[in-house]
Amino acid sequence: MTKRILHITLLAAAAILTPAAANADKAKNILDVKSDITDSNIVFPESYEIDTRKMLEGWYMKNYTATDDRYRTQGDVTVSDATIRERLASLNTVIDMPFNQIVRSYIDRYTAKSRPAVAAMLGLSLYYMPIFEQALEEAGLPLELKYLPVIESGLDPNAVSRHGATGLWQFMLATGKGLDMEVSSLVDERRDPYLSSQKAAGYLKDLYATYNDWSLAIAAYNCGPGTVNKAIRRAGGDPSQHDFWSIYYFLPAETRGYVPMFIAANYVMNYYPYHNISPVLATKPLVTDTLMISDRVHFNQISKILDIPVDQLRVLNPQFRADIIPGRPDRQYTLVLPSQQVQAYIMSEEEILDCDADKYARRTDAQPGEQPDAQLAQLIENEEEADNTLLEQAPAEQPATVRRATAASGETKTVSHKVEPGETLSAIAKKYQVDVNDIKSWNNLTRNAVRTGQMLRITTSAAIADASGARPVAPSARETQTPRQDNSWKKESAKKQTETAKTATGKAGSSEKSKTSARKKQAKPASHTVKSGENLTTIAKKYGTTVAELKKANKLTGDELHPGDALKIPSSGKASAGKKANKKTGSKATGKTSKKRKASARPKSGTKKKKR
Repeated sequence: MTKRILHITLLAAAAILTPAAANADKAKNILDVKSDITDSNIVFPESYEIDTRKMLEGWYMKNYTATDDRYRTQGDVTVSDATIRERLASLNTVIDMPFNQIVRSYIDRYTAKSRPAVAAMLGLSLYYMPIFEQALEEAGLPLELKYLPVIESGLDPNAVSRHGATGLWQFMLATGKGLDMEVSSLVDERRDPYLSSQKAAGYLKDLYATYNDWSLAIAAYNCGPGTVNKAIRRAGGDPSQHDFWSIYYFLPAETRGYVPMFIAANYVMNYYPYHNISPVLATKPLVTDTLMISDRVHFNQISKILDIPVDQLRVLNPQFRADIIPGRPDRQYTLVLPSQQVQAYIMSEEEILDCDADKYARRTDAQPGEQPDAQLAQLIENEEEADNTLLEQAPAEQPATVRRATAASGETKTVSHKVEPGETLSAIAKKYQVDVNDIKSWNNLTRNAVRTGQMLRITTSAAIADASGARPVAPSARETQTPRQDNSWKKESAKKQTETAKTATGKAGSSEKSKTSARKKQAKPASHTVKSGENLTTIAKKYGTTVAELKKANKLTGDELHPGDALKIPSSGKASAGKKANKKTGSKATGKTSKKRKASARPKSGTKKKKR
């Protein structure tokens, strides 16, 4: 009995201890992953692609620093993993700095391939690091976060990523505006070292309050809290037990390298001497102070009065994108100057604002110039008429796709294409080797959407048209015009036809004698060469004839014309139109005339009817 009780007790103890042991193993695995994790698909961020030469040639680097070439002449030193792990552990940081092969790959990139960039950033850090440290200290955050701008922007306040992130701390536009930062054509406060550092510190503080883990907060700074939350959900388990390394493989590729790169930046910015990297040395200190500006002032005005290079003003105030401080009484802006120049600005403020005031003053209203005198106005009118004449005589230019098709085969053809299920304008354009915009123009489409079964007119090369199997149709007048002419074709045609109809109707009652006299007074050429933009209606009106007369004289079956075509002009001219109108009105005016014409036109029978 005693043995049985002892056996049951041991089984119960085992059942209690087994989950605890399993949890201990799980916790151990989560901790071990920091040092055991590997990744063969490492993505290096844009900050590794810094134009080092541009950095070294910057105004600050030229005037306040001297370059030491030791990083170029002596090369890197081979360091073991154990040594790097020990150095990281020796850093006095609140944020954990674990070591693994991913961290090692970023350290090697800094100390081997990016040595010139590291030397330049070390020199720039003499100016920027105190600004970062002050903002972090005021927010009560770990000072090692000051190296985030190293991996974000390479300490370039004007850096812009391919996604539009801007400034030292690389704020996206929406994020910057969400943090109440002004972004306009004249001012981009994301580039302001002081203000952007304060906003970044506040944002990092909020992220840490959300995750209570600095590795997750830093990852969320890069890719956003939503992406980190999604990775935590996919990793499963207790969300409070996760850190960056436990969700590593559930994060986007670029974010996976963000925390390892942050650790590598802390390492290289502290242990650079052990890798034969020397910073550019400060030749003289750059001490600055700030002023609040409530007037609109240009950098050139400040430079001219205070004898400060404009390049220096740009380096100290990168937030002003067009060299203009748009200050006003209700909106002040911060101006950073060398400390010895602050008092000089205060004493010379009126002189600065008056310097070239008319040149830099903002235009508030405008008046048109004086009207030209009669002689000049006539000269301008003559020039415009001459230009219009040359334009009318110039041959029409076909759409680019039609020119390509003609060049390929020497002949074009218009076909009717029926839209099949799932087809798009892009696919149809590709099939016929034409442009989407041309298809829209030919078919009067305002959108890129087409419906199944819709019929489209398409002009392409004869070879492509024949190969497509589509039904050929006669090209419309629209398709023979340039896009610009095509837009006004309908209005112009309707207007000309209306004017022609009014002319014919108004003169229908005039006598045949006056028509003949008018025709004789106006000499007419035997033929007419079609110009760009002309159609049958406009040509008929020009020569006092009708469209029907022109088509009959030239044996035309359609209305289409091409620039360069030669048309015969009927000799009847306006008389033809008059006769046509007389016929139409005469039949209604006198019943006798109509009856006589009908009688004369009636065929005679060969036999007579007998009287009954």
